This record gives sequence, C-alpha cells and structure tokens, in this order.
Amino acid sequence: MAHKPYGTNIFITGASSGIGLACALLFASHGYQVWGVSRSGICAEPLPDTIHLSRMDVTDVGSVETEVTRIWHAAKQLTGDGIGTVIHCAGFGIGGSAEDTPLEAVRNQFETNYFGVLQVNQCLLPRMRSRGPSLVIILGSVAGRLSIPFQSHYSSTKFALEAYVEALRMEGKPFGIQATILEAGDTKTPFTAQRQMAVPEGSPYRAMAAHAIAKMEHDEQHGYAAETVARKALQIAQKKHPPLRKPVGAGYMLLLLFKRVLPDRLAETIISRMYLSDKPQV
Repeated sequence: MAHKPYGTNIFITGASSGIGLACALLFASHGYQVWGVSRSGICAEPLPDTIHLSRMDVTDVGSVETEVTRIWHAAKQLTGDGIGTVIHCAGFGIGGSAEDTPLEAVRNQFETNYFGVLQVNQCLLPRMRSRGPSLVIILGSVAGRLSIPFQSHYSSTKFALEAYVEALRMEGKPFGIQATILEAGDTKTPFTAQRQMAVPEGSPYRAMAAHAIAKMEHDEQHGYAAETVARKALQIAQKKHPPLRKPVGAGYMLLLLFKRVLPDRLAETIISRMYLSDKPQV
C-alpha cells in the first residue's frame, strides 16, 4: 500500500476537466477519496464513486466558504478525517500582448489563477492545520519561471504563485503544512481551446501574436498527456518532505536549468526564437 502521509481525502479545484480531472481519476484509483470542484460541477465522463464532484467558483467568497465547509464535514462523516491535501488546478489562459490585453481581462485572470488559490487556502488551511500534517499542491507552469511572449499576464499569475509557495512553505512548516508548486509544460488538455484571445484588429502586434499563439497551441496539442502531470502530483502527495518545485518533463527541467545559468540576454533570445516570427508583419 502506498504511503499516504496526509491521509486519504483530497480536495481538487478545476476537477471536471484537464489536469484536475486527471488528478481526480488517478488519486481515486490509488485509494483516495476525492472531493473535486469546478464552476460547472459537471464532468463529461463517468466517475467512480470515490470522486465527489460539486460546483464551486474560486472567485466567489461565499461559494468557497459554503462548499469548503460542506466538503470538510462530508469528508469527516465518510472517513472520520478532514481534508489532508488540496490540489489547485483551476485556471485559464489569455493570448495577447501585454499592451493590448484589457485590464479587466487581466484582473479576471488574476482572480481565478492567483486570488482563487488564496481564497480557497484561507478557508481550508485553518481546518487542515487542525487535523495534522497537510499538503498544498499548486499547479504552476514553466511559464511561471520563463515568461512567454503574448502570454505575459498568464505568466505573471504563475510567477506570483511561485513567490506565494516559497513563503507558504516557510510559514506553514511549524504547523505541519507542506507546499509544492508543480511546474507543468505543454500539456494536451481543453486549456488550449479555452484560451481567451486579446488580439484586436489593427494592433501592431497582431502578426507576432498570431505566430506566437499558434506555436503555443501546436506545442500544447502535441505535448504530454494530463496524466503525466497527475502522476507527478501523486508522487508529491506520497512524500513526507515534498520538494518546493517539481518541473514536469526532462526537456522542461533542462530549459529551466538553462534559464538559471545563462545570461538574461541569451535566455531572452532563446525564448524569442521559440515563439516569435523572424519578420512579423506590422
């Protein structure tokens, strides 16, 4: 039987599709009770009895407080224990230039990708502290350490989560709270089709943006499966001393190593050549 240092109850946001769903299915297959939430609360495929899916909007304080409280009591009633692990998978992308993207869209993205994590944790962590050793896994991104052109605000939300996890680990350690950020790369999920666009007609960035976003979409749809990320999450959840960061995929680990050791100008040149056309039409 696999080691379960944080108990058998898992809380997953964004659990109805993509990486969140892959995590839910994998953990359930390894003997965990999974309490999954998403805005729709609906999954397109049949789920085992050990996955309990419900509606919750991470940007709505009332929704979070109500559902976290209900799930905590439901977990206690079913298993005699509260939630020991939370996996944050809710989030979305915006394709567009730093200049063109409307600030309202940027705020909405931060509300989901960053403040949504904080909102859930502020409601859940006091309860998790009361039950003993607990674990927070946050779905970050390689784009949280390598800012990607025409995905700058998405990268910003993931950069912010990197800093948040660093602090949370130090603050939570005396109370038995562990935290890890899972740095995924290009993954084949509905995330690609759901990416919002902010590329207005007449923008001087339009041709470059189209090229960069097409490259992102191609790489994502030819990337690894969501189950690959879920397996890393499961490995982390079985460790008493999980790492601060866990990149997914050897290629991305190498890319992050290059970013750390190469001069900034050279790293910028490499990323630019990956995503930008040589002669954009403006």
